[in-house]
Amino acid sequence: MKKLFLLMLPVFGAFSLLAQKSEYTYADGLLTIDGVETARITKIKDSENMGLTSTFEVSSMDGEKLIIAAYAGEFEQDPNNTMDHFYRVTFLTANQIGIFSVSKMGTEKSFAKLLGKSGIFTEGKLDDKKVQEFIAKKGKAPKIAMDYTLVNRNKSWPLKLQEDKNIEQDSKIIGSFKDISVKGTGNDTYEFKLPSGVTIAKATFTGGNNAKNCEMQTMKDNLKRVVPMASADNITFSASAIDRNQWVLERIVKWLVANQYL
Repeated sequence: MKKLFLLMLPVFGAFSLLAQKSEYTYADGLLTIDGVETARITKIKDSENMGLTSTFEVSSMDGEKLIIAAYAGEFEQDPNNTMDHFYRVTFLTANQIGIFSVSKMGTEKSFAKLLGKSGIFTEGKLDDKKVQEFIAKKGKAPKIAMDYTLVNRNKSWPLKLQEDKNIEQDSKIIGSFKDISVKGTGNDTYEFKLPSGVTIAKATFTGGNNAKNCEMQTMKDNLKRVVPMASADNITFSASAIDRNQWVLERIVKWLVANQYL
């Protein structure tokens, strides 16, 4: 008898787990969980995205606004899941925020399913502790997508490196450079950024202004390659107020511009 009881324990445990799972239905903006009308979801099309995405507002049955979910387009798409996109979900009454994956196909129903199975509601209100657990278990931590948009200008104008380390073309600042060389290595390394602060490239070379090539790392496509930088001139002395490697930097910047990185 004792053996039979022990054998039945996993079965009872399975039934217990099933009993804890929430059942939900969603129709006409009404979210019903375990047979109880729990919340209303209002869909608002985002005008800034031409209505291709929407914001969702979730209210309790007595009209209190509980949740706002907004499309989070600043995050990188998951390469292993192109069918979902990210939403920033603000749990207003719980003072918490989470990032979640929501299906691109039938976004409203996908969001309703997320809430319906979340277990975050207690008597029609948000339960702070359950919201915290839900974010910890189902929340995502995606990388922020880098914006590599270039400054709009006339590229036929000459490029200028300034003493303040900015790069100018057509009277516009199109980027900047910074010496990040490590002493004692025999190499010089420079970092190049857009005006927004986004790093676009790193270049490492030896030979100063007479460098014949450089190792170029570009962030937009995550590539490394050796780029020829040889000049017909042999520079024996440089007293530039801009940078000790001004002449090779100018060649590097020209390459970055010509290849649509800057």
